Amino acid sequence: MILVDTHSHIYLNEFDNDREQVIKNAFNNNVTKILLPNIDSSSVVPLLKLVKDYPYNFFPMIGLHPTSVKSNYLEELENVELWLKKEKFYAIGETGIDLYWDKTFKNQQIDAFEKQIELAIKHDLPVVIHARNSFEMIYDIVKNYKNSKLRGVFHCFTGDIEQAEKIISLGFKLGIGGIVTFKNSGLDNVVQKIDLKNIILETDSPYLSPAPKRGKRNESANIIYIAEKIAQLQNVTINKVAEETTQNAKEIFNIKIP
Repeated sequence: MILVDTHSHIYLNEFDNDREQVIKNAFNNNVTKILLPNIDSSSVVPLLKLVKDYPYNFFPMIGLHPTSVKSNYLEELENVELWLKKEKFYAIGETGIDLYWDKTFKNQQIDAFEKQIELAIKHDLPVVIHARNSFEMIYDIVKNYKNSKLRGVFHCFTGDIEQAEKIISLGFKLGIGGIVTFKNSGLDNVVQKIDLKNIILETDSPYLSPAPKRGKRNESANIIYIAEKIAQLQNVTINKVAEETTQNAKEIFNIKIP
């Protein structure tokens, strides 16, 4: 059984004291392929160092996170383009629109998102979308590219079945993480109704730990709890969940998996 964590920030300083052990924990739980979303220019170097240390296990993305979009966002996007010329990346991300914390740079977030979509199309890469308090806005933007080769995932999906169906209609996958294990999240009812072919697994480490680890720092090993919950909801084996979600990740990100 091979599990893929399609979204982990394991390069962040939250893991500086025990990163090697956290990686061993993941491997011991069959999580042997991990995708690393970028945040901004400050995170690229530590992200790529991890990839260099574990070239068969970690796969880098490059992008500008919406909460890092400030007045200098055009310079940040130039940095993204420079890195695309220098290194191999497996996705543009994470990008998107986040109107939960701060709406000051809303217009800049929209512009940055659209520019990163164009980069994804130009480089034939999937796009990893962060949508918080902004789903309809993001959907309307992505819908404009439906006839292009744009593909990707709505990361950390927490919406309703109508939103899930909209995402699937665009040819995108749903990134399902620890929230599916939370009581009263409502996400369990949605996941029950979604075909496994539309789902990939993610932790968003160090955030959003699943039950029974809720409240603690999240890590890629915890994908196992998410897979177990989805197996229970879909009335299939965890091996079936692993097989299908791993195949989905392989296809979206074009990563090599034995």
